[in-house]
Amino acid sequence: MLQPRGAAPRADDIPAEWLAEFEAAARRPLATRFRYAFIHTYKPVLDDEPFRAFDTTADYRRWCEENLPDWLGYGRL
Repeated sequence: MLQPRGAAPRADDIPAEWLAEFEAAARRPLATRFRYAFIHTYKPVLDDEPFRAFDTTADYRRWCEENLPDWLGYGRL
């Protein structure tokens, strides 16, 4: 049976393995869930220094365009 667009899946439509994993994760303490929820991805150039400061937004945008790879998404549209 088709569900309306945006409707939550019925419990019997969710694979038992997925449901078991979700229920196990839900029993973990919140601090543990947060620790496993975020994955750090190295971002070239951005992660190479502890911080950077710019005098103006224009300076920041120019630095991004000149120094960051396009795939990071910091360029102008």
